[in-house]
Amino acid sequence: MRRCIAVSAVNFTEGGPLTVLREFVDAACSVLPDNWDVVVFLHDAKLLKTSRARLIEVRYAKRGWLRRLYVEWFALRTYSLELQPDVWVSLHDITPRVVCTRQAVYCHNPAPFFRVRLRDAFFEPQLLAFRLAYKALYRLNIHRNYAVIVQQAWLREEFRKWTGEAVRIVVAHPADGERSDVPKLRTPGTNRAVFFYPALPRAFKNVELICRAVQMLEQGTQWRSDVVLTIAGTENKYAKWLHAHFASLRSVKFAGRHSAEQMLERYEEADCLLFPSRLETWGLPITEAKQQGLPMFVADLPYARETVGNYDRADFIDIEDHAALAEKLLAFQAQTFLFQPARMNAPAQPFAADWTGLIHRLTEGLR
Repeated sequence: MRRCIAVSAVNFTEGGPLTVLREFVDAACSVLPDNWDVVVFLHDAKLLKTSRARLIEVRYAKRGWLRRLYVEWFALRTYSLELQPDVWVSLHDITPRVVCTRQAVYCHNPAPFFRVRLRDAFFEPQLLAFRLAYKALYRLNIHRNYAVIVQQAWLREEFRKWTGEAVRIVVAHPADGERSDVPKLRTPGTNRAVFFYPALPRAFKNVELICRAVQMLEQGTQWRSDVVLTIAGTENKYAKWLHAHFASLRSVKFAGRHSAEQMLERYEEADCLLFPSRLETWGLPITEAKQQGLPMFVADLPYARETVGNYDRADFIDIEDHAALAEKLLAFQAQTFLFQPARMNAPAQPFAADWTGLIHRLTEGLR
């Protein structure tokens, strides 16, 4: 008997969401037996490399929100009537109006739970609109789902305020986050370090915290290290503001956007990850840095603590205190900073530790 899993991700083009799409589809193709068809709806077929999955392009979904909603509520329904899938997984927040045996939505955007500050609204006026829009779109049709999938336990608690216990909310970690077997250590006596912050120029990424810490350090004579940012300084209002205020700092490098290959090179060159972002559902660079064995200074927020998990070389920083960060950076440069082991229990059930576990949960009883 033929089975079918349909995956919709018509809005994904880059960054962490695209990584989620690729890894989820790879897992489905690997885990599901040959009698299962894997069908993926996406903006551009070039985004995926797969020999098994059938890719269906829906290019007009990216031409504005009205077209996107038309796709979610009407076009995908037509496709579902044709495919008659056993499982439909929407990877991008909105619960589509489709006909299937079992439906799930993956909610990865934390915007509804973010407190927008005045300066955030100045740099990105759409943040407030997204916060309100996503709050409404998340709730719409949410009870149609067999499972609502979130990346972390704190998000599950937020969703339960809306749904109560009526909806199954599965915590599914998007990466196992296992650390490198060999932690990356600097050569003893090295009097400089390379700090790396991979981030898009979004106001909530809190890049200015790092820049202000470096600005303070450069006023002294002991600072010899570098901070590399994956921002060019021309991308948007926030990037231009950062460049205008901090490009004169000799140790802050506006390196611009990186390819996947360049990112690997940066991780190899770096001595420490910086991640002071105020808003994430996961924070993929934290996982990537763990896999490289890198020490890290990350935001003291629930998302970061859960992503760091169990790790011996992480420190949680006050996202408002650049002076405290400056002290820690200088101590790290001098190789006198002492990291305290971080520990975190696995989320309560229902929980999937990886993509394979999630695929098994979504198809349980159907295979």
